[in-house]
Parts: sequence; C-alpha cells; structure tokens
Amino acid sequence: MDRDIIDISKVQLPNIPPRLILLGLAGIVGVLLAWNSFYQIQPEEVGVIRRLGQYIEPPAQPGLRFKLPFIDVVDKVPVQRQLKLEFGFRTQEAGVRTVYSPQAFVGESLMLTGDLNVAVVEWIIQYRVSDPEKYLFRVRNVTDTFRDMTEAVVRAVVGD
Repeated sequence: MDRDIIDISKVQLPNIPPRLILLGLAGIVGVLLAWNSFYQIQPEEVGVIRRLGQYIEPPAQPGLRFKLPFIDVVDKVPVQRQLKLEFGFRTQEAGVRTVYSPQAFVGESLMLTGDLNVAVVEWIIQYRVSDPEKYLFRVRNVTDTFRDMTEAVVRAVVGD
C-alpha cells in the first residue's frame, strides 16, 4: 500500500486577527453575564437574595428580576403554597388512583400508647412558610427538624 504523507510544517493556518478573537471572547463573556443576571420568581414564591452571603431585605416579589451576576444568590421559597409532610407512608403519584410507596415506614408510624398497646398511626402535616428569612437561616435542615418535632409531639399525644 502506498500512503500519502502530509508534512504538517507546510500546512497554513487561517490568519485570524487578534481583534476578532478579543471581540469573540467579549461576546461570550457578555452572554454569560446576561444569562446569569436575570431570574424569575413564580407567583407562589418569594426570592430571598444573598449578596456575598448576607441576606438582603426585602424579599423579591414574583416576576422577572435582575441580580448582580456571580455575586448575588437567589433562594426561592414557596410562601403561598401549602406544603405537606407524610408520616407512616409516602405518596409517589397523587391523582384519582393515588400510588403509594411500597416501602414500609413502620419506624415512624409504630407507637406505644399509654395503656401499653401498640398502634400504627399514619398522619399528614400541612404547613405554610410565613417568614422566608427564618425558614432559610434560623434552622438547619428545616424539613428534617420539622419532621422530628412533629413526630415527637404526636408520640407524646398518643403515649398519653
């Protein structure tokens, strides 16, 4: 077999002026800044803005908003939506024919009553966030803390 050998040293690269390269880089940086400068808050949410880690008041209301790119961080908190926690079961898909998780959550639903009987108690807690600042910054791991607190209260009531 006879192969053609190409000498790389004789290959001519296109001559791109440095000004065009700088314009291209500036364009890419401009698009990244514009892309990272705007955010949208949904009607049931408020946006909590942290500038370099410090909370800025007041929370951003619904709509299209502007933030300082790479400096501001926006946390969206659902304040109008009713949130829920399920104990003893988990809903996988809600609807006309609700589908529940096949995994057993006996550890959180099995309780001992005051007269030493064993009861399986399943319940749902519904709540709303009233203060987004406290929700985000005053409690570490809010969902787990709220879940543990609720379980302790229900166990105390069932135990009595």
